[in-house]
Amino acid sequence: MNGGLQAARTALANERAWLVGGAVRDRELGRPTRDLDVVVEGDPGEAAHAVAGAAGRATCFSLSEDFGAWRVVARDSSWQLDVEPLRGGSLEADLALRDFTVNAIAEPIGGGAPIDPLGGLADLAERRLRMAGPGAFVDDPLRVLRLVRVAVELGLQADAETLAGARAQAHRLSEISAERVFGELRRIIASERAPEGLQMMSELGATAVVLPELEELRGVEQNRFHHRDVHGHTLEVLEQTIALTAATPAGVALRGSLLGEHEPELERLLAEPLADQLTRADALRWGALLHDAAKPLTRQIRPADGRVTFIGHDVRGAALASAVLERLHTSVRLRSHVAALVRNHLRLGFLVHEPQPLSRRTVFGYLRACSPVEVDVTLLSVADRLATRGDRAEESIDAHLGVARGLLADALRWRADGPAQPLLRGDELAADLGVSPGPLIGQLLAELAEAQYAGDIVTRAQAWDYVRARPLDRAQ
Repeated sequence: MNGGLQAARTALANERAWLVGGAVRDRELGRPTRDLDVVVEGDPGEAAHAVAGAAGRATCFSLSEDFGAWRVVARDSSWQLDVEPLRGGSLEADLALRDFTVNAIAEPIGGGAPIDPLGGLADLAERRLRMAGPGAFVDDPLRVLRLVRVAVELGLQADAETLAGARAQAHRLSEISAERVFGELRRIIASERAPEGLQMMSELGATAVVLPELEELRGVEQNRFHHRDVHGHTLEVLEQTIALTAATPAGVALRGSLLGEHEPELERLLAEPLADQLTRADALRWGALLHDAAKPLTRQIRPADGRVTFIGHDVRGAALASAVLERLHTSVRLRSHVAALVRNHLRLGFLVHEPQPLSRRTVFGYLRACSPVEVDVTLLSVADRLATRGDRAEESIDAHLGVARGLLADALRWRADGPAQPLLRGDELAADLGVSPGPLIGQLLAELAEAQYAGDIVTRAQAWDYVRARPLDRAQ
């Protein structure tokens, strides 16, 4: 049993209190849950403190003074429980104020038969998603995004009336705080059915409000090496990214074909928490979604041959991706991570045209330029290539994957071990050469690091020989 539910049953056994919402729904679906919602007829703050006391190792705090909600969180973060006051004067009235019928099912806190005045259990059985009342989206426009999120997370199908209600209020998503909007987007994009969710958002008119940059990709045609416009290509890149990172037999097989025995290392890296409740795999999906966001801003047609180009969309796209995530009030770390993915997503493609196998100096340049997303962006480039199936697609994909296999192994080693310890320090160089620290010293250190990675310089003596034999531009 969930430790939070056990504590709530102990603490609130003599109170008029009910377990409601997602926990009841998920149990019916056979899904585990760590988040619980309880409504009480009495004081939510007193109830929350009682649950925290019964749990032994838990903390509680007020979520909202206006609405009286409190949260109890296990010290080990294994569960959390929100306590809210009963609204509307009765349990039935409270349930009628909720978002969807499948979330408007309750049961007494001590256990017992479900209380289901709106037919949520029947809707679950029919895999149907239906609004709890005609004012559901009027009361809270964020429920437009929640509709999408619940649909993709649970595999439910919204009925026509619910879709119409959501569509009518989608424009009001602009009234919702950025933090709440991102909270729903985060889960939609983390879903294995994210492309379906994004399509549903577009059909409801939600994308144009919360991610207009994505809608602006529609109808932006590309060159003959692409088979879809930028919007369609972007969704295919997201699909390929999901396939590459999913913890499924197909995902493991796909990663294994690229990495062989190193696949478990990649899986562990992708599972690492990054920021804003996202793993590195989740953040990679945002990179896929925004990697070509600047193409509408950079599209040109070459007069000489009529070829469509998007020169600079990687650099401008990095700034745009950062601005999108800043607008959504995400962390600086997530912004910089996704911007680095966008800025570097073309680098591997350029290396396909270099002599193969790549020299160690070329590999070093790639890893240093892409750090700290050297592994992640290599995967993104693979997803991007797999989703580009125009002229000469098969040979281009084969060549790209051949380069990616080597770079992924190198990137994982770089990620695990980091660059080698420098053979010489900057202050040593400055003192020996009689120059002040500055661009010249930085250039020398970079050259030494490259040579050291390539194995051309392995000792301090060799490093000094290189420096003293190199012509120096002391004007730097």
